Amino acid sequence: MAYVINDGCISCGACAAQCPAGAISEGADHYVIDADTCLDCGACAATCPTGSIEG
Repeated sequence: MAYVINDGCISCGACAAQCPAGAISEGADHYVIDADTCLDCGACAATCPTGSIEG
């Protein structure tokens, strides 16, 4: 299952910079992860300063 960014996201972009698949982009309210592109590696979750990424 792909990782998901919850509403605690502060749109800092740290996760997008760490994603090797380029699956993270800026959404309307916060960053979002494309489930079809996500490699399920967890690099984004390890980088998130607010712990807003769940896998």
